[in-house]
Amino acid sequence: MNRLKQKLGLQKFVAGPFLKLPAPAVVEIVGIAGFDYAIIDCEHGPLNVLAAEDMVRAAHLAGISAVVRVTENNPAMISRALDIGADAVQVPQICSRRDAEMAVKAAKFAPRGERGVCRFVRAAEYSAMDKSDYFKRANEETMVIVHIEGQEGIDNLDEILEVEGIDIIFIGPYDLSQSLGVPGQVNHPMVEEKMIEVVRKAKNSGKYVGTFVDDVKTGHKWIELGVQYISYSVDVGIIYDACKRVVEDLYKGR
Repeated sequence: MNRLKQKLGLQKFVAGPFLKLPAPAVVEIVGIAGFDYAIIDCEHGPLNVLAAEDMVRAAHLAGISAVVRVTENNPAMISRALDIGADAVQVPQICSRRDAEMAVKAAKFAPRGERGVCRFVRAAEYSAMDKSDYFKRANEETMVIVHIEGQEGIDNLDEILEVEGIDIIFIGPYDLSQSLGVPGQVNHPMVEEKMIEVVRKAKNSGKYVGTFVDDVKTGHKWIELGVQYISYSVDVGIIYDACKRVVEDLYKGR
């Protein structure tokens, strides 16, 4: 059973950070600290598929789910992310029904999709798994998370929500703020109004909703508004904030 999917059905929310550092140790720390998952970020940052594979291993060893955000809505990239054992694939810049259908098809084997077929991969225990069982389980358990992060995606949201196979609608507040002409102003009333609209529609359609937050207070706000998948900050930002607090306290009065 996909642990992330199971937790979403049992808990009020799940949370995990984006990770840009190619460091399995950071993934382990995230798990030991108590997060539910880690988003291994291949869109922004230096990660390649080899680094991502080791980070997926570390996530599973630490007892948390591994989500891979791919660079773009590309079937080959989605297939590779799932072949290395990701529990979920997160796909950016979904703007239309066609985009959403393309992402689902790339993540699912026939008859639900067109994912490239290979059982000699980590996800199938390098062919040790029974092939019929592998293809069936992959279709049932692999999660598809799509980013709605622009006005075009919001305009087409009703059609996107009709696409079968999407598990989570993820609202990208920073790209959305840019799309609305207020780049970086993620707490702008216009941005929040659009985000609340997405939350309402997605929940009414039976989909889970996710978003990114920079701080705990904002996280609690969106949890109370119905968001169940909270992406909390980024590894490099978390490390910087922790170091900065230590420096400010240690160097005080020097």
